[in-house]
Amino acid sequence: MTEPQTPKALTRRRLLTASAGAAAALGAAGFPVLATGSPAISHGKLRAEPLVPARNRGIILYSVRDRISAAPDDSGIPYGFERVLARLAEIGYKEIEFAGYNQHTSILGRQITPAEIRKILDDNGLVASGTHTQINAATFEQQLDIAQTLGMKHIGTGSDPTGSAYRADWDAAADLWNELGRAARKRGLKLYTHNHDAAYGFLLDAGPLDANGKPTRSTGTRKLEYFFTKADPRYVFFEMDIYWAYVARFKHHTYTDAWGRSKSDLFDPILTVVPRTDRFPLFHAKDGDKQPTQANGYVMTPLGDGDINFQQFFEEIGKQDYHHASWEQDTAPGGTANPGQSLNFAEVSYRNLSELTIYRR
Repeated sequence: MTEPQTPKALTRRRLLTASAGAAAALGAAGFPVLATGSPAISHGKLRAEPLVPARNRGIILYSVRDRISAAPDDSGIPYGFERVLARLAEIGYKEIEFAGYNQHTSILGRQITPAEIRKILDDNGLVASGTHTQINAATFEQQLDIAQTLGMKHIGTGSDPTGSAYRADWDAAADLWNELGRAARKRGLKLYTHNHDAAYGFLLDAGPLDANGKPTRSTGTRKLEYFFTKADPRYVFFEMDIYWAYVARFKHHTYTDAWGRSKSDLFDPILTVVPRTDRFPLFHAKDGDKQPTQANGYVMTPLGDGDINFQQFFEEIGKQDYHHASWEQDTAPGGTANPGQSLNFAEVSYRNLSELTIYRR
């Protein structure tokens, strides 16, 4: 067995370092710029509170999918829902976002049921915060049944509403999501979509048409931000994957306008959330090490091991009691060489998330 990767400690300097560029952008946009750091603590003027309340710290099970799906073994590493959820509760997580409802059938001699998973949640003091499932009209009521059995308040997907670059397709997606969002609301749930970087790329909505009659250039409107204007805020909500939002900042910053000129527009994840913070009840707290030579500009790491400034992000968007942060790292599983890696990463990431602090009067 190889030695597990050891994430870097989330030092006080790294914890409190804020991006001057992002702060300047917030100020220029007319939003309050909060001071990060704790200079007044020594004067006894402020009290320290967790930036992400303990009850709102979660994990999406995709990060530990290798252990959820593992067959029973004698390694001592938890496997299946009962053992893995117990370990996550022991670490400190309070919320679970699902990425499927199956485990290895050899554990029970059959597949586990949603009702049995709910009992495991309850036994461990855990709450189901949401899910990444397929969102379509044909199976939506069935998915709502499962969500209610598990006690969820949110139901969502890990996919963008559409992968298209054209307005008409985003309009059609908004019509569907508004309809499904109304159905979810009737049953006490919020419907949400989770972004990848492509959702913050630019629409093709201007300029000459191609052979199929489609626009080939852009007005500079970003796809998901256009969707914000078409999706009904009463019924459709969003889960920002913070890592992919910063990848979008790295990748999607130029477009060709209607006259063929290259234009620049720097995407800012914080400025996307702040004007509509109530539409983002959920976030994926996924970290990345800045690697400008890589296609995405970042490489995924355990939370606290990378360069994304979660202190500034969660402080600036405000409403700490409303927002839920689920740790995710797509690359956490260590495979047969290091089967305990994903749970080890879950532990260090929880610790670093819990150390984020805000100071109030």
